[in-house]
Amino acid sequence: MENIEKTQQRYDLKKDILEWFEAIVVSLTVVILLFTFVFRMVGVDGSSMVPTLHDNDRLVISNLFYQPKQGDIVIISQTEGYAKPLVKRVIATEGQEVDIDFREGIVYVDGKALDEPYVAGPTRSKFDVEFPQIVPEGKLFVLGDNRGNSTDSRSSRVGMVDEKVILGKAILRVLPFEDFGIVK
Repeated sequence: MENIEKTQQRYDLKKDILEWFEAIVVSLTVVILLFTFVFRMVGVDGSSMVPTLHDNDRLVISNLFYQPKQGDIVIISQTEGYAKPLVKRVIATEGQEVDIDFREGIVYVDGKALDEPYVAGPTRSKFDVEFPQIVPEGKLFVLGDNRGNSTDSRSSRVGMVDEKVILGKAILRVLPFEDFGIVK
């Protein structure tokens, strides 16, 4: 009788270990799939998005069924001359007209001045792109929130960004912990 109980205990222990192993494998698979197809982590490099985001902030981004909209903060995977992804704010989408009054520091989209409480200062830095500009089909006009220290769609180095190179929309800041929260 004692042997039967010991055999049963061993069987139960093996069964428990296999169940735990299966749960861990399934959990890891789900996490890997989520972070491959739904969410990604990216880091902010530089100060072009201050005061909204800062150098070395870590963001969770998502691209599942994502369609860029005006005001979104996006991560751009490929831009000529930049080795790392860029983090910028969508100012205008295809078909919209962008104009910038550099003397007053105001950005206009379709003739309306943007209300931009998120910027570090007025948009006074001019690069080599002439305005007004109409955003072509499949492209985005992006600016950094720190307009005095941001190379963005005002420069031909970045220009209008193809929607195909958008990794996703920033949805959550996870680091530093004291700034944890939704990105706006």
